Amino acid sequence: MRIDSHQHFWRYNRIEYGWMGDTLANLRRDFLPTDLKPLLAATDFDGTLAVQARQTLAETEWLLDLADRFDFIKGVVGWVDLRSPHVDAQLDQVSRHPKLRGIRHVVHDEPDDRFMLGADFLAGLNQLRGFGLTYDLLLLPRHLPIAAEVIRRFPRQHFVLDHIAKPPIKDHHIDAWERDLRQLAGFDNVFCKLSGMVTEADWRQWQPGDFDPYLDIVFDAFGVERLMFGSDWPVCTVAADYEQVVGLAEDYVARRAPHAHDAIFGGTAATVYGLTK
Repeated sequence: MRIDSHQHFWRYNRIEYGWMGDTLANLRRDFLPTDLKPLLAATDFDGTLAVQARQTLAETEWLLDLADRFDFIKGVVGWVDLRSPHVDAQLDQVSRHPKLRGIRHVVHDEPDDRFMLGADFLAGLNQLRGFGLTYDLLLLPRHLPIAAEVIRRFPRQHFVLDHIAKPPIKDHHIDAWERDLRQLAGFDNVFCKLSGMVTEADWRQWQPGDFDPYLDIVFDAFGVERLMFGSDWPVCTVAADYEQVVGLAEDYVARRAPHAHDAIFGGTAATVYGLTK
C-alpha cells in the first residue's frame, strides 16, 4: 500500500480549535474525508493514517467512526488522557476498534517542557504496548532531550516522531536541532515522519532546496528503514497544496534513496502501525 502516514480531519468550531489564529484563517472550516479523497486519487495513495487534532475521547471515537465509513482511512492515531488514573479503561474502550493504531498528546502546547516526565504521564505511556499501540511524539526542538529521557525508559515501545520535530527551517537554524535529533535517532525503537516541513519554512517564499539540509540529517540519522512520508494535510495548506508536499518528498527520495521509495511511501508505516488492506 501507498500510505500517507499523517493527516487530520475536523469539523471546525472556534472554541475547540482556538489554536487556529489569524495566520491560520484558511483552516477555519471543515476538512473531511470527502475533501481528501480526490487528492489521494490524484497522487496514487491507497490510504492514510488519520491523526488527532483535539484532546478529547469524543474526537478519537469520531475518527474511528470515519475509518469505519471510509475504507481509505487505514488507521487512527487518537488521544486518551494518559495522565488519568483510569487510562486503562479509556484504552480498553477505544482499542476495541481494530483501526486504532496509536496515541498522541499535543506536548508542544504544554506549559511545562518536562511534561512527559511526569509520573502520571509515564504510567499512561507504560500501558500502550499492552494494547499494541504506538506513541506519536509531537514536539518542538527544545523537547528532544526530554523525549530521549522518556524513550530510554521504554525500550520496547514504538515511538514515531512527527514533523521531524519542527526545526526552524525559516530561520535556517540547524545545529541544536541536529544534535538532539541524532541523540533521539540513536534509539532503534523511534521512527520519523517526513511531514510538517513546509509549515516550518517561509510560507510564501520557500524553495525546494530549503529542506535538503534538514532531510540530509534525518536520512543520515534514522536510516531509510525508519522513515515514512506524511502530508500533514490540511495544516500544510497554509504553505503548500497537497501535490506540492508530495512532490517535495518524492523528489528528494528519488535523488537520495530511490531504492527505499516503497518503504518510505507506505511500507514502513504499514509495518510500524500494523495497517492492513
